[in-house]
Amino acid sequence: MNLLPAFIFEFERMKKQCDGAIAQVTDEQLFLSPGTESNSIAIIMQHLAGNMISRWTDFLTSDGEKAWRNRDAEFEATITDKAALLAYWEQGWNVFLTTLRSLTEEDLAKTVTIRNEPLTALQAIFRQVAHYSYHTGQLVFVARLHCGANWKSLSIPKGQSAGHQTGTYLKP
Repeated sequence: MNLLPAFIFEFERMKKQCDGAIAQVTDEQLFLSPGTESNSIAIIMQHLAGNMISRWTDFLTSDGEKAWRNRDAEFEATITDKAALLAYWEQGWNVFLTTLRSLTEEDLAKTVTIRNEPLTALQAIFRQVAHYSYHTGQLVFVARLHCGANWKSLSIPKGQSAGHQTGTYLKP
């Protein structure tokens, strides 16, 4: 079974959803938290990028929780410039997807560690599917809150399911 292309496809789809949401918000909204106990889009991006860089650097040979990672700082507004934030975001995805694309099916059975917990590489990837999709949903939700009526659906717009099923739905 060739699982890696399916994983790569889904992770690239997650990134496309995030990028589509990010493109719809203003620079101010990118850094605006929707509530006192909520994360801004920028904070979610910082956390995901930090996680990707830590987990996927030397994925098969070192613990995914690197000593140099400061996870707590990922939840602080440490990056306040959009260009720097986007560069860090792209760096995280690049480290992650480059490593994922370099793996072989045989690598999936190898043991890796995350926070001193041994997992197969396949288990570690499934763990990241859950983690990244969780935060993708958060990011898209916060962007949608900020955009309100100006939101452009990233999938089938509300009320358009029947047209999609019959082939009469036209994408905007």
